[in-house]
Amino acid sequence: MNARSPRVLTAFSLVVAVLAVSSSGPLIAFATAPALAIAFWRNGLATVVLTPVTLGRRRGELTGGGRRALTFCLLAGVALAAHFATWMPSVQLGSVATATALGATQPVWQGLIAAGQGRRPSTAGWIGIALAVGGAAWTTGLDVGVSGTAVLADVLAVFGAIFAAVYTALGEQARATLSTTTYTWICYGSCAVLLLLVCLIGGVRLGGYDNRTWAAILALVAGAQLLGHSMFNYALQRTSATTVSVLILLEVPGAALLAWLWLGQQPRVDALPGLGLLLAGVVVVILGATRANRPVVDPARTD
Repeated sequence: MNARSPRVLTAFSLVVAVLAVSSSGPLIAFATAPALAIAFWRNGLATVVLTPVTLGRRRGELTGGGRRALTFCLLAGVALAAHFATWMPSVQLGSVATATALGATQPVWQGLIAAGQGRRPSTAGWIGIALAVGGAAWTTGLDVGVSGTAVLADVLAVFGAIFAAVYTALGEQARATLSTTTYTWICYGSCAVLLLLVCLIGGVRLGGYDNRTWAAILALVAGAQLLGHSMFNYALQRTSATTVSVLILLEVPGAALLAWLWLGQQPRVDALPGLGLLLAGVVVVILGATRANRPVVDPARTD
């Protein structure tokens, strides 16, 4: 094999992964189904796809992983369900670009969680947090003049990012003894069960959708839920977690461009400085965490 092949494959996997996760927001907005139902189906179907591998060559991990790891997996599943139950409705209620950008603040909240655990962010980390919060405030403040629904969408997106950070913090504990496949199978499965219960109790319609909606749901499963996750993890074999974490932020302009070309959601010019400030802050947080030798955001995508 040519010496350049691994580098080419890594670059290709990163391009595919970014495109896959960038499609998440536009596909959710495109689908004419309740957000909670979409969240259930994408996690449930992903669990079905992962089942043969987990119950095959990974079966030993289910019994040998230990009660502590299993508990953290289940708690991560609860946090993931909370993430989907907040972030996905924000995409349908507001702008894909804004919801994706606010969802990308996950590393900021992870930094604050680390601070609460006694691992203080570096000076650069605090600066990045301030920049990201300022950018989020700028964007949300502009939406106050648009509608109450737009503000609600922003608030839900922020909560979605917070729950994603909690999900990752819990996942770090579980993945100390479990493989990524086993961890995600348990996590996605428990998330799907919880979302199913919420949908049934709340009377959320789980079927009867048109073909384009089912196509969008299947694309979400294959793209953002499975392909993006897999490609990012493949790239981690030959590039740093910091590089991957920063490249993940390309999802924001990617989702905005797809929403513009496909759904006609033209980005608001007055919101661009706030979104730019937000993303700059997230980059500073990631780089600050790396210099302080603390884990950066888990490349496994949730959105």
